[in-house]
Amino acid sequence: MTKLPPAPLTMEGSWILHQMARLRWNSAQLPEALTSLIAKLESQGSAVFAMPGHKGDLMFVHFRATPDELNQADVIVARALDGIADIVNSYVSVIELGLYESTVKLYDSLVAKGIAPYTPEWTQAVEETLGRQRAAMSSRLLPAIPEDKYLCFYPMNKRRGEQKNWYSLPIQERQRQMAEHGEVGRRYAGSVRQIISGSIGYEAWEWGVDLFSNNPLVFKHLVYEMRFDQASADYGEFGDFFFGVRLKASGVAAYLKGETAA
Repeated sequence: MTKLPPAPLTMEGSWILHQMARLRWNSAQLPEALTSLIAKLESQGSAVFAMPGHKGDLMFVHFRATPDELNQADVIVARALDGIADIVNSYVSVIELGLYESTVKLYDSLVAKGIAPYTPEWTQAVEETLGRQRAAMSSRLLPAIPEDKYLCFYPMNKRRGEQKNWYSLPIQERQRQMAEHGEVGRRYAGSVRQIISGSIGYEAWEWGVDLFSNNPLVFKHLVYEMRFDQASADYGEFGDFFFGVRLKASGVAAYLKGETAA
């Protein structure tokens, strides 16, 4: 029996940078500088969220086509915040669509045709499949930041422990568990927008998850329910959660007075 390659196929899209900042509230330049910065970022497709709690005051979110453009956004924010705020955390990732089901079907069909893994014929078939998938899913690979009022962002891993190791499971079993995991998310499709990004090679965590919704309670319900499926219960590891309320340039003055973050 031919052993299938262990890694599922993935497609990558926009690069993402999250920046968490703590404001210097006594700065006289804060209102004008922050309003100007958020207005500039909004024109470039970024978004800003006010964060309750101790992890920071603001979360800047940037979607860009290339890592070079992501670095430009980083510099723009750093220069604009000089003297009025400090970056206290950040996260770099790239939008990732995992193709577990398509991968297993493709690999099985190639093996049935007598095509061996990693041969030129195998590689060509894989690239042709990815090309068709990219064209069909371009809107999911290169999305605009959703306009929803609330954001929940968190990093996560798949466990690599001595007794439970996601990466030692056969690809068919991982595909089965991820299909079960996806069923839960699809039940929330009308009330939350989920964007998964890969960060292997960029951060200590393996994936970043962005959840956008106009109902903040959806985050609690969705994340809680997903923890009961096997992929999460046995293999999921989660980092800190960052919650924010969208802050527009027009709302900065009221926000700084403690009146509203809307």
